[in-house]
Amino acid sequence: MRILVCGGSTGIGAAAVAAFLARGDDVLLADRSEPGAELLDSVAAHPGSLSVVRADFADPLAPTDVIAAALELWDGELDVLFYNAAVLESHPLADWTLDSWERSAAVNLRAPFFFIQAAEAALRRSGQGRIIVTSSTGALRGHAGMPAYHATKSGLLGLVRSVADELGPAGVTVNAVSPGWVDTPFNDSFWGFQDDADAALDELVSSIPLGYQASPDDIAGTILFLASDASRYITGQSIVVDGGYTAV
Repeated sequence: MRILVCGGSTGIGAAAVAAFLARGDDVLLADRSEPGAELLDSVAAHPGSLSVVRADFADPLAPTDVIAAALELWDGELDVLFYNAAVLESHPLADWTLDSWERSAAVNLRAPFFFIQAAEAALRRSGQGRIIVTSSTGALRGHAGMPAYHATKSGLLGLVRSVADELGPAGVTVNAVSPGWVDTPFNDSFWGFQDDADAALDELVSSIPLGYQASPDDIAGTILFLASDASRYITGQSIVVDGGYTAV
């Protein structure tokens, strides 16, 4: 399959890229940053191919530019759009600024919509079109200091349901993966907001039935499944991968 991954130099995105490559997929990775060394070192060991394009997802032109690059690379073809990029900022309510709110909204919610819009024609042609976005259990539960993150991740679930209805007749599935707590630097802003980060971490882990935070690889399997024929009758859904965090 020909797969565009938006946001995958590290963390969940990088784990998904590695899983796609191991399956033999052709991947175009779009990110602000260069891929991490661990991901690049793994490329030679996998049968798939990896191309990279730089993109700032807060830029309104990024969706059309990146989709154009993907279609040029693959002669107008695209099978899977996986939008994983996100911004997480934590501030006291009074300290939020227009700029910080707008950047979260732009990257977390506006960009995935316009990526979907720009990719629509190619995904309809594919015959196996898949759209996957990374939401969060933050769409289901709230934490102080993170209003923009929670609002935008909730908004993604509404976007998924709407687009699933529109593209379903073309056979294009649209789903969200909603990870719980994943042990990556992405969450550093949240931990920095806590009065006692160590105590907050202990309390968090004790609230997860499986007793630990996920690794990025724990999330990648669900993404791989949604980008396969095995998931062809699943659309408009949010699949929670959280070790039981939202179940209790």
